[in-house]
Amino acid sequence: MQSRAEIVDQNFVQRVEGGDLPEPAIRLSLQDAGLSAAQLLQLFESQVLSRQLDLCSRKLQARGESFYTIGSAGHEGNAAIAAAFRPDDMAFLHYRDAAFLLQRARQAGGSYPIWDMLLSFVASSEDPMSGGRHKVLGSAALFVPPQTSTIASHLPKALGTALSIALARRLKHRGALPADGVVLCSFGDASANHSTALGAVNSACWTGYQKLPLPLVFICEDNGIGISTPTPQGWIAACFSQRPGLHYLSCDGLNLLDTYRCARQAEQLARRHHRPVFMHMRCVRLLGHAGSDAQSAYLSAAQIEQTEAQDPLLHSARLLIELGLLKADQIISLYQSTAVEVDVMAERAIGRPRLATAAEVMAPIVPPPRAVPAVAPLDAQALETLFARDRTLLAQPQPMARLLNWTLAELMATHSEILLMGEDIGPKGGVYNVTGKLCEKFGKHRVINTLLDEQSILGLALGAAHNGFIPVPEIQFLAYVHNAEDQIRGEAASLSFFSNGQYSNPMVIRIAGLGYQKGFGGHFHNDNSLTVFRDIPGLIMACPSSGRDATGLLRECIRLAREEQRVVVFIEPIGLYMVRDLLVAGDGLWSFDYVPARDSTPIALGEIGVEGDGRQLAIISYGNGYYLSRQAASDLAEQGIALRLIDLRWLKPLPDAAIVEAVWDCEAVLIVDECRRSGSISEALMTLLIEQIDVPPRLKRLCAEDSFIALGPAATATLPSRATIGQAALALVRDGG
Repeated sequence: MQSRAEIVDQNFVQRVEGGDLPEPAIRLSLQDAGLSAAQLLQLFESQVLSRQLDLCSRKLQARGESFYTIGSAGHEGNAAIAAAFRPDDMAFLHYRDAAFLLQRARQAGGSYPIWDMLLSFVASSEDPMSGGRHKVLGSAALFVPPQTSTIASHLPKALGTALSIALARRLKHRGALPADGVVLCSFGDASANHSTALGAVNSACWTGYQKLPLPLVFICEDNGIGISTPTPQGWIAACFSQRPGLHYLSCDGLNLLDTYRCARQAEQLARRHHRPVFMHMRCVRLLGHAGSDAQSAYLSAAQIEQTEAQDPLLHSARLLIELGLLKADQIISLYQSTAVEVDVMAERAIGRPRLATAAEVMAPIVPPPRAVPAVAPLDAQALETLFARDRTLLAQPQPMARLLNWTLAELMATHSEILLMGEDIGPKGGVYNVTGKLCEKFGKHRVINTLLDEQSILGLALGAAHNGFIPVPEIQFLAYVHNAEDQIRGEAASLSFFSNGQYSNPMVIRIAGLGYQKGFGGHFHNDNSLTVFRDIPGLIMACPSSGRDATGLLRECIRLAREEQRVVVFIEPIGLYMVRDLLVAGDGLWSFDYVPARDSTPIALGEIGVEGDGRQLAIISYGNGYYLSRQAASDLAEQGIALRLIDLRWLKPLPDAAIVEAVWDCEAVLIVDECRRSGSISEALMTLLIEQIDVPPRLKRLCAEDSFIALGPAATATLPSRATIGQAALALVRDGG
């Protein structure tokens, strides 16, 4: 039995030969579209090449040589969209946009996209974009960051990238994108229903409604079906054509002239008027969702044939013949000679090397360092000016929240590329005033108040990083990150991996979290689980236990983002924000002087804190747990127990060697983990000590219960405390556990 790919292939030749070509929904001239004959021919060549690559991928799959068959057949009209924009307009592409990429490569010159895409199909390590890690549409030279299975997850960062262009102009920041650039973002009609897409579109509307510059073009490629679920007729237009602040345009994606005409209009609105545009391109889907998709399970033979009769290549062939640009036999000759060229190159591609070892696969998880200009710390005069209104407070020890505020201020004054973004962080200064007065000092374009949407906050950060900024987004509470965790996992942390180190998303994500806070309550404001971050490859996570450490850690986090292009999560323990005392009220032992960068040394990645040199017992902890352990240590010392306290500081990757070196000679080790027993860092620590120490010390964990946190007086009932730490330590030392 013939496959649908074979039928579509044969139908094209037979119908062009027989003159059996579909009628257009709208008739336009080249002049109407603003397109030359030579440009139209080039667009058709890109369409044909895209189709032959799809057909070749199906043939290679049947031989076990191709590993990704979500193709572009039916969507080839997007070549006309590429032609309407500049090659340096950053494009976040849908996986059915091969024709777009091929056309952009033609415009830019200097690349050989057929060979590159074939290497991607066969997962060759020589694939110039991903190095064989995934079939992606991407090219650093063509300003196309790679996307994998883009179920709308790329829309927030496209929005952020577009916003960053206007920010760069205002701030005189020399970014990676041109000052008059436009950002494109394409997706399918099914993905348009995803909450991520709706959030990004809503954020664009919110921005456009306020007449803020946003040179962004959303491209919805509407083929009428999402895998097997039909999109209701007229749904996309009904949902997006009347949105405030968003300019809606529509075109027939089967008609190159109409698509190009519409794309030119979108380009002018975005580039000249800095308006967000929603471009609705109606098209068809041929060959099913992917190679493994049996359309006959959910579509009748008549429905499949009706769709195939609207093949955009047939529409383009009719157009070329009617305009007298090519004859039928010339079209067939072009089509068949392209097939031969692709097939010959495919046979070469399948012989190219592939990734073979874990080390090869993992090599780009951590992005390469980059050369950045050295920036001197602020001198005494600059510090005096920066903190003129804080002179009295600076002379006194302060709690963590204020020290974080001053650290952020000094970092922003030192590095003009740092941007803060988050809900309520502007004039209000955030829920806990950690960003207080920063908007006043640095302006609303560097301390950006966002709408209430974590996906958009992180998307703005992702996009700003694409344009050379160092974003420092704030997530108001740890529990809220779950609304947008894929922006960290699937977008920020994976970008270096899927681009073979060519792209990265350096940023420091500030998150207020963990338990023990007073005032607010309940599990939304006291979330004691960091598990969501722990399994993300390449991510760094830091957590201070004191204001002194918060300053040193935050400076190192910014350095890691700026120089090493890392994605860093900085957990700020809410319960310790305003704590001044350690053992008794008024002792001031948890307040610290602010030490400017020029007089201090950052806490390097992997550097732990060690207090005491006792060998009877080591307590390993972090955050609130370390603070409580310091309290318990005072009680234990009174009972003659020689202690050693370890503050992890860096929670991912764990500083394995430093931890082992710090506790190997201890008789017992108590791990105090304020996060829940299941999935907590304590599990990894137990494994580490058992695996890495030949004769492990006696070990015990004290963790939070596997429970959400309650409201009111019961808020700490499930968490470790000064008393329970002391009890666990005594039991371990005296009774062996």
